Amino acid sequence: MAIGSKDLNVAALDGFSDDRLVEELRKAKEELFNLRFQSATGQLESHGRLRAVRRDIARIYTIIRERELAIRQSPEKGA
Repeated sequence: MAIGSKDLNVAALDGFSDDRLVEELRKAKEELFNLRFQSATGQLESHGRLRAVRRDIARIYTIIRERELAIRQSPEKGA
C-alpha cells in the first residue's frame, strides 16, 4: 500500500458505515486539494502522496458503488 493509506485498505473500509465512508471521502478530497495546491506552489515534498490519496478516493467510491449495487453489504444491514 502507498504512503499514509495503510488505514484505508479494503478490509478497514468494509467495516465503515455509509456515513463514515462519505466523511472519509470528504477528508480525502480535501487532502487531495491541499496536495495539488502545494504541488502548484512548489511546496510538495512527496509526489507519491498524490497518487496514494487518489487511490484512496477511488477505493472509497468503489465500496460505495458496490453497496449501491448490493454486491457488498454495509455493516448496518448485516453480512
